[in-house]
Amino acid sequence: MLNNNRYVVGIVGATGAVGQELVRLLHERNFPARELRLLASARSAGKVVEHNGQKLTIREAKAGAFAGVDLAFFAAGGPVTRALAADAVAAGCLVIDKSAALRMDPKVPLVIPEINPEQLRNHQGIIANPNCSTAVTLMGLWPLHQKFGVKRVFISTYQSVSGTGAEAVRELEEQVQAHVAGRPVTHKVYPYQIAFNCIPQVDTFGGDGYTGEETKMAQESRKIMGLPNLKVSATCVRVPVVRAHSIAVSAEFERPVNLAEARAAVAAFPGAELVDDPATRRYPTPLDFAEKVRCGVGRLRVDTAFENGLSFWVSGDNLWKGAALNAIQNAELMIREGWLKVKAP
Repeated sequence: MLNNNRYVVGIVGATGAVGQELVRLLHERNFPARELRLLASARSAGKVVEHNGQKLTIREAKAGAFAGVDLAFFAAGGPVTRALAADAVAAGCLVIDKSAALRMDPKVPLVIPEINPEQLRNHQGIIANPNCSTAVTLMGLWPLHQKFGVKRVFISTYQSVSGTGAEAVRELEEQVQAHVAGRPVTHKVYPYQIAFNCIPQVDTFGGDGYTGEETKMAQESRKIMGLPNLKVSATCVRVPVVRAHSIAVSAEFERPVNLAEARAAVAAFPGAELVDDPATRRYPTPLDFAEKVRCGVGRLRVDTAFENGLSFWVSGDNLWKGAALNAIQNAELMIREGWLKVKAP
């Protein structure tokens, strides 16, 4: 149960895909907000949106906008976080940030509440949300680590276009329509056509040949799991799916593994739903796990390349567990534990 306090809640980037999901989920989960302030760029300021039967005017996200705000969800990208988060904290506002700007800052907790909730107590005004693919992956990997002790991990992602944003969703839809109509297919958002295709690049390439997304998955997994020496190799791929990411994982563990214990560990984990029955072809798919709180875990099997290895598949909503939902779950936990104070009205 949440406490009886009511909070002034801000959403920075309220007009974006994650911002809209935050508005929706705060309402659906009965988050104890006595006021919701929607903040966005100057070009969106002044627009009126409907929320829970009320008309809310979008305000410009700028310095000074956080006076009286108890909690602000930042969902507008790294540059906005770097420009405004400190101002929000100075105003006495707790910031829960979706961007990658501060995730690896040692002073900023990077939290998935099912894994490292104790870190929420160590914040200095800012809490970071993990990368969408990291969050979905760990819903399968963490319970197996708890059971067997993970040693190294190979990851391949199948990431939906909504992870890029609304313009990427439109591009996929327009490309499909053009193909069906026999018109030329063009692209702007991605370096290649995404319809009927896979693009093995998410983010820009680094000097080591890994993309930013692949590097984030390795670094963030180590920080969240408290395993600074965990060996991780990732290949991140954009696929023509609108919503929900999927990840194929092969992991080697310290202790001997068996499928019965692995399935039981996943089934008992609050962030996962076990969907794993090869005989009836039951396994998670992105369509099945879009707009779901839990991530689906299946295709569990003993890995044939590793000693003490398991391979598995995870599907989860990149806009929910990978972004908006995880942020709200962090805030809900802080409220339940009495770690988030409310200003006097």
